Amino acid sequence: MKRRSILLAGAAAPLFVRAQAWPAKPLRFVVSFAPGGPADIVGRLVAQALQERLGQQVVVENRAGAGGNIAAKYVAGQPADGYTLLVTTSSMAVNQTLYKDPGYDVLRDFTPVANLAASPNIIVAHPSEPAADLKAFIASHKGKQVSYGSAGVGSTPHLTADHVLRVLGKLDAVHVPFQGAAPALNATLANQVPLASVALPPAVPLVKAGKVKALAVTSLKRTPSLPQVPTVAEAGFPDFEDYTWSGLFGPAGLPADIVRRLNEACNDALKGSDLRDRLAAAGLEATPGTPAEFADYLKREVAKWGGIVKSTGVSQQ
Repeated sequence: MKRRSILLAGAAAPLFVRAQAWPAKPLRFVVSFAPGGPADIVGRLVAQALQERLGQQVVVENRAGAGGNIAAKYVAGQPADGYTLLVTTSSMAVNQTLYKDPGYDVLRDFTPVANLAASPNIIVAHPSEPAADLKAFIASHKGKQVSYGSAGVGSTPHLTADHVLRVLGKLDAVHVPFQGAAPALNATLANQVPLASVALPPAVPLVKAGKVKALAVTSLKRTPSLPQVPTVAEAGFPDFEDYTWSGLFGPAGLPADIVRRLNEACNDALKGSDLRDRLAAAGLEATPGTPAEFADYLKREVAKWGGIVKSTGVSQQ
């Protein structure tokens, strides 16, 4: 009996050592959109901060496409060992009802780790656009077809623009999807599409440099990073508000101790002035919290966007 107890204890020891040793190798952040978008900006800033706190390199890998579904489906199929994690946006909550089959179930196939940051969306135009703001743009384009780019079908900026331009503004608005905010902004910069609706961060430097013209932000109040830009509410649509969040997920079954360590490291970074200030400069607000709070928020987001997808009639096979 004594010999058997020793053997069992010896068999359990490597499991304990492995759990205690995490992370024993570099981590991988799989970002669901192209470089330059909000998920990429947040992912890279947080990755850098976590390297200092976890003592391991955090490699950022962009896997854009299908409104974030390609990266999400990939991470859902990876081992739940804490080494492959997903950085994605609120598009993940949208896709659950937007797509007939996104290739995963957002509430079943993932472990919510940390809600990282959020930002309002922004509608921008090529600098040659005569209208100074959204209200003037809508007034001058009545009866005309208008195209706009976004980070992809079902992204919150896509649904924002569809609702503002087509439903509220009564314009003949046509969506042109791209694989990320940066490509959509580049198309507007080149005057290939007259408008882009994107999350705020990648647009801030272009607006400040005069390379695109900001027509409206979707926060209730003007944003400190671009205080000169009016809100959608100021364009005549009271109480309109919409945000894009970026969060960190692991595959389903991620061990609780790894979730806790990752969440604590993220919160420690997000509460520090360095990361918080860098996020704010890009138009992002840090959103630290517990994994349970993030899981509850995700459930509410899936329900909310399910209703919006239904009301707009937007769908994707």
